[in-house]
Amino acid sequence: MTLLLGWGEPLHVLDNSADEARAERWLSMLAGLRATNLLAGYQGAGRAIEVEFTPIGAYLYLGIPLHHLANALAEPDDILGTGWTLRITERLAAARDWASRWAIIDDTLAERLADRPPVSPLVAEVWHELWSHRGGMTTSELCRNTGRGSRRVQALFREHIGIPPQTLSRIIRFQYALRLPSHHYRSLAELAAMSGYHDQAHMNRDFRSLSSHTPGRLCGLVNLETTDAASDPDGCVSDFFARARAADL
Repeated sequence: MTLLLGWGEPLHVLDNSADEARAERWLSMLAGLRATNLLAGYQGAGRAIEVEFTPIGAYLYLGIPLHHLANALAEPDDILGTGWTLRITERLAAARDWASRWAIIDDTLAERLADRPPVSPLVAEVWHELWSHRGGMTTSELCRNTGRGSRRVQALFREHIGIPPQTLSRIIRFQYALRLPSHHYRSLAELAAMSGYHDQAHMNRDFRSLSSHTPGRLCGLVNLETTDAASDPDGCVSDFFARARAADL
């Protein structure tokens, strides 16, 4: 899940069915988990920090049932309180460098998380099971491994993650395939096998459904982006977007 905190030009966001004239404009936003892609970018020089939460991290930080944010975008103030976003972005804009901005984000996140109750051990167990298996578990396997019924597991996912286990499994498998360095596999068929897909055709379908791109196209873009980020120690890849993963909860 993503928290975007921006100042300056707004981010233009549109979905598969929209044209540029219908793009939504966001200075800051909260983006829930989704199984469809969005196209986003700045028309000018954008300045922003993107905080990427795991679902459990987002649940702890936001303190709301995450099904309210599933497949949706929201104003941070609607959840974190009126004026919250402006107070943070004014400090970020006035900071003298990116290191100072990371410190502001760290302090802001830590302050709120310090007052939150710990996550349920059962939720942590279910998340760990699914993540450690790279999404390669069915709901029945999750139930068997945790000793809980299907309704209980489904309710936990709705509250703490926002989407069903089957959908989250697809996203985790997709993310794993994207993050696997290209030198770890010799072909797309090998990438599919390493990422838990039944075969390359299965991977192609999921990539198309989740991103509207082929695996070859999207993995190539991600590998190029990773190379660019490695050459930028301050975290700001370009004026197009400040790609700081300031928190990974």
